[in-house]
Amino acid sequence: MNLSSPLRDNRLKEQEPPFFSIIVPTLNRPGLLTNCLQALTGLNYPRDRFEVIVVDDGSKNPLQETIAPFCTDLHLALITQKHSGPAAARNRGAKQARGQFLAFTDDDCSPDTDWLKCLSTRFAETPDHAIGGKTLSAFPHNPYLTASQLLIDYLYTFYNSHHREARFITSNNLALPSHNFHTVGGFDPSFRRAAGEDRELCARWLKQGFGIIYGPEVLVYHAHPLGFYSFCRQHFNYGRGAFLFHQVQSRHGLKHLKIEPLSFYLNMLQYPLSQIRGTKTLLFLSLMIISQGTNAAGFLWEMLKHITRKKRLTSN
Repeated sequence: MNLSSPLRDNRLKEQEPPFFSIIVPTLNRPGLLTNCLQALTGLNYPRDRFEVIVVDDGSKNPLQETIAPFCTDLHLALITQKHSGPAAARNRGAKQARGQFLAFTDDDCSPDTDWLKCLSTRFAETPDHAIGGKTLSAFPHNPYLTASQLLIDYLYTFYNSHHREARFITSNNLALPSHNFHTVGGFDPSFRRAAGEDRELCARWLKQGFGIIYGPEVLVYHAHPLGFYSFCRQHFNYGRGAFLFHQVQSRHGLKHLKIEPLSFYLNMLQYPLSQIRGTKTLLFLSLMIISQGTNAAGFLWEMLKHITRKKRLTSN
């Protein structure tokens, strides 16, 4: 079912298509979605040059009341679908999008006021590339969110050391030309969790010969505070997503399972020492170790499930 705001009427359809379509997948987080939409109302960019598409991925409660207050400030559309995961939700939003460029963020994120302005500057220089920005913690005093962000920062220093030849961008701050997105087939919907689907898209994007640029001035704030349990669950799911990523890569004939060298992990553990000073250094070092332990557990969990499924199919 496609539920659109009152602004999405015949008059809007007759207007020039927007430059950007912002796509926000969401599931059972109306409070976080409200904060995200509030940030989008503050974007320093002409209102007639972007639209916002919220894709409800099977929330328990309808979201019409959540988005209604923002319909007067934004060209806003709401799409509902049966729960299929964030990858499928983004694809659903992209299918309806009218913009020349797709800008993805998440319901627990708040884009900076100049987010689209910085993206438009980048696309003016390289209109056929994907552009990924920098994500910052909106709650720097939350150690679990900060530790997760430190991990992403480290991955960016490893994979995106050459900004114009980036290899990995997270999906909460990613923009691409719409035509090229559909050419490569969008996100892989077999990723039903928010883990690994962005990495897989980046690999396939590069395989198709398109480039990725990292623009650190393109800012989004991650505004979802974590506790110890949710921190561990997040990285456990990242590990599950990593196994699925390798399975998909193998299925597409891109490459076999490859583990990063030991130096990659040693440098990861040392990274907080260069970023955090004072008494909290040991805390963040410990959280980085825990994150990798739970990540490995998630990877092994998904691998054992895969082996069990194969044995069951063989025995039948």
